[in-house]
Amino acid sequence: MSFSCSRQGLQIRPNASIKRTADIAFSLGLLCLGSPLLLAIALLVKITSPGPIFYSQERIGKRYSRFGCIKFRTMQLDADQRLQNLLASSPALRQEFAKDHKLKNDPRITPIGQFLRVTSLDELPQLINIFRGEMSLVGPRPIVQDEIRRYGQSMDEVLSVRPGLTGLWQVSGRNNLSYKRRVELDLIYVRRHNLRLDFNILLRTIAVVLFPADKGAY
Repeated sequence: MSFSCSRQGLQIRPNASIKRTADIAFSLGLLCLGSPLLLAIALLVKITSPGPIFYSQERIGKRYSRFGCIKFRTMQLDADQRLQNLLASSPALRQEFAKDHKLKNDPRITPIGQFLRVTSLDELPQLINIFRGEMSLVGPRPIVQDEIRRYGQSMDEVLSVRPGLTGLWQVSGRNNLSYKRRVELDLIYVRRHNLRLDFNILLRTIAVVLFPADKGAY
C-alpha cells in the first residue's frame, strides 16, 4: 500500500521503518569503520588550506524542513565573495551558474577539494545528517532554496521523502545531465523506490566512487 498527500501530508510506505533502521545502522557503522579515512581527509583539508574542516549549507529536507548539509570544505575561505565577483564580471559564468548552481572549472576550489569532489569523498560527513534523520542513504538530491521553483508542481512529491547521500541522479551522470532530467530522476525514484532499488543504487554508487572519470562530478 502506498499513498501521498499534500505538502502538509505524509507519505506512508510499508518499508519506511526498515529503510530508517537501515539508515541508522549503516551510517553509524560507516562512521565507525570509516573513521580512519574521515580523520585522514580532515587532516588533509586542514593542512592544505586555512579555514574550517567542514562546510554546512542549508538544504531543503523532507516536507520542506531546513537542515545544514555537512561536507568536507572544498573551497577557499572567501568563496562566497569570490563567487559574486566572478558572476559580476563574466556573463558566461553567470549563465553556467544559473543552470546548475555550479561552475565546472571553479577557481575557488582548493587542490585537495578538487580530488574530494571528483571522488565524492567530500560528502562523507553527510553520514551525520543520515544518522540524525535529516537525510537517507538513498533518495532525491538535497536541494537549496533557489532550486525549489525549478521543480514546479513536482516539489511536494519529491520532498515527501528524505533527500539522499546518493540517488539515481548521482549514478546516472550527475552534472552531465540537464536539470530537467535531474528532476525526472528524482520523481522516478520517489514513485518507484523500494529496498531493492536502494540496494542497486548503492552498488552503482560504489562503482562511481571507485571509477569517477567522466561521471559528471565536479
